[in-house]
Amino acid sequence: MALRTAAQFLAGLRDTREVYYRGERVTDVVNHSELGVAARHASIDFELAENPTFRDLAVHREASREGSAEYSAFYRIPRNSEDLLSRSKLIEAGTSEGATLVLLIKEIGTDALFALNRVLGRSGDTDGIQRVEGFYRRCRDNDLAMAVAQTDVKGDRSKRPSEQSDPDMYVRVIEKRADGIIVSGAKIHTSCTPYVDEVIVLPSRSMGPGDEPWSLAFAVPVATPGLRLYASDYLHGTDDPFTRPVSTSHKMIETLTVFENVFVPWERVFFMDRPDLAGAAALTFVEFHRFTAVSYKLPLLDALVGAAIAIAKANGIDRASHVRDKLTWLGGYAETVRGLAELAAIRCKVDNHVAFPDVFTTNMAKWIFARDFHQAIETVQDLAGGLLVTGPGGKDWNSREIRPMLEKYLPAAWPADRRMAIMNLISDLTTRLYGGYQAVLAVHAEGSIEAEKLAMFRAYDPSRSLALAMRLAGLEPKAVAK
Repeated sequence: MALRTAAQFLAGLRDTREVYYRGERVTDVVNHSELGVAARHASIDFELAENPTFRDLAVHREASREGSAEYSAFYRIPRNSEDLLSRSKLIEAGTSEGATLVLLIKEIGTDALFALNRVLGRSGDTDGIQRVEGFYRRCRDNDLAMAVAQTDVKGDRSKRPSEQSDPDMYVRVIEKRADGIIVSGAKIHTSCTPYVDEVIVLPSRSMGPGDEPWSLAFAVPVATPGLRLYASDYLHGTDDPFTRPVSTSHKMIETLTVFENVFVPWERVFFMDRPDLAGAAALTFVEFHRFTAVSYKLPLLDALVGAAIAIAKANGIDRASHVRDKLTWLGGYAETVRGLAELAAIRCKVDNHVAFPDVFTTNMAKWIFARDFHQAIETVQDLAGGLLVTGPGGKDWNSREIRPMLEKYLPAAWPADRRMAIMNLISDLTTRLYGGYQAVLAVHAEGSIEAEKLAMFRAYDPSRSLALAMRLAGLEPKAVAK
C-alpha cells in the first residue's frame, strides 16, 4: 500500500483520456487553463495526508499479518458510529481546505463501493462481491481517485429504459463476450471525471422486466477507448481573483460521460442483467452519498454565517435588532444541519458488516439544507447590500488612478479594502457563477428535495408516535386501518 502525493496524482492524469472542453480535445488536463485548476483543487485530497494538521484524520493505519499498513481514510470501511463521524469530519476538513468546494475524488467512489458491498452481500452474489472487493483493494492500495457516473440522460422521463425510442438514453450492455461486455449509452452530471483514475458506473433507477440490458454496475479506467468526456464550462474564468476570491482557484468540472462501444472486462463487472439489484444499488448509494453531501455542505454554511457577521460589522449595522435576528437564524440553520449530520452517524445501522448512516436523519439533514439554502443566500445578500453587483473589479482596484477614489468613497465601519474583501467573498458565494452553481447544487445534487422527502417518508417508523396517539385517544392499536 502506498499513499500518493499531490504531484504523483497529477502526473497520473497525463494519459490518453478523451476529454473535450469548449469544442476542443484537451491533450493535457493538468496544464489546461481551466481543467488544470479543477485538477489542482482535487489534489488537495492528497495534500491532507501530508499535512500534520490533518494526517491523523486523513490516513488510516491498519494492522495485518505483514505488519501495519497505511492508506487514505476515505477507503476505511465504516463499522460503527465513530467511523462515520470520523469520515464526516474528514470530508468537512477537505472541503474547508478547498474553500467551500468539495474535493469529491475519493468520497463519492467509496460511497459507491460501500453501497455495492451491502447490495451484493444481501443478494448472496459471491462472484459480484469478490469483484467489488478486488476492485476496492486495487483502488485503496494504489490510492486512486474515482468518479461515479450514475445519472443517465434518461430521454423521455415517462418511459422506462426499454421503452425509449433511443436505447442509449440509459447505459446498457450491447454485447457479451468471453472476456467481458461491450456497453453503450451516456451518463450526465458526472463530477470530476476529467481528473480521476477510475469511473464507477451505477444504475440511476429501479428496473423491471425487459430492462435487463440496463441493469448493470461496472468500473473502467478513464483512459478506456470509447469513453468520451464532454466537460461543462459553467465555472469558466480565472481572470479576476479580486472579485472571485474562491472560484478563480477552486473549480469542480462535470461531464456528459459517453460510452461508445466501451469494453469492460468481466472482473470489472459487478452485476449485470439484474433488475432486482438496480434499484437497491441506486438507493443504497444515496444512503451514503447524502451523508457525504451534508458533511461537505458544512464549510459552505460556516462561510456564509461568518461572512454575514463580518459584513454586518463592516457596514456598521451589527447592533441593529433585525440584523441580530437574521444572524441568529443563519447560525441556527447551519448548526441544525451539522447536528443532524452528527445524529445520522450516531443513529447508524450495520448491514453486511458495513455501518451506514440513519436514512431518515440523513435525508432530513439534506432536506433542511436544501429547503432553507436560498433563504440563507437572501439573508446574507440583504446584510451586504447592492455593492455585491455594482462594486469595482480587480482592474479598477489595482489602478493607481482609480483606487484612491474607491478607498475614499467605499469605506463604512471598516476601511474600503477590508469591506470589499468580505463583499467580494459574499458576491462569489452567492451572486456570481460560483454562487449560482452552489444554488443549483443545493436543489438537485445528491437527489432533489422531493427525493429527500420521499426517502424520509419511506424510512420513518411511525409506531411510537401512533401508539402514543392511540393510547391517549383510548383506542386499541388494532382499530387503526392500515
